[in-house]
Amino acid sequence: MTTVSEAASVADPERFGTVFDAHYEEIRRYIGRRLDLDIAEDLAAETFLIAFRQRGRFDAARGGVRPWLYGIATNLIGRHRRSEVRRYRALARTGPPPDDEGHDERIVDRVAAGVTVGRLSEALAGLSKGERDVVLLIAYGGLTYDEVAEALKVANGTVASRLSRARTKLHKSLGVEI
Repeated sequence: MTTVSEAASVADPERFGTVFDAHYEEIRRYIGRRLDLDIAEDLAAETFLIAFRQRGRFDAARGGVRPWLYGIATNLIGRHRRSEVRRYRALARTGPPPDDEGHDERIVDRVAAGVTVGRLSEALAGLSKGERDVVLLIAYGGLTYDEVAEALKVANGTVASRLSRARTKLHKSLGVEI
């Protein structure tokens, strides 16, 4: 939900920094989960640059600042879709990156995590872009169905059907009974 103050901050170039301060880290984390952390910083900054440039288009009556920003970020991620799919496929083959701490007792955890991350990454790579966007906006962004619909500029029913199809595919891919 967008407050009057937050909506005013979007519209006022001098006060836009409050929107940045309130949402930057969350958007950066979301992008970092979807793509490499190396480019998350750049894409998060680009998200806010686009938001700043398009602030005149923001309509508080249509929804909140948060889903609007997630929508911009998701569109930027879409431009990097091939990289995202390649990353999931690479994680499926290699597992998660090694832990910098390197403790011996974590080896078993890493192997188990590698299998889990690999299977999940392969399953995510098998989803369509729309299905993957819905799943990850809900899972990584913590958005509601309404916020996802707003972020992706689709109907609520589309969110529900994409999520349903994605769940079916993920369950099948992961060998989980529904």
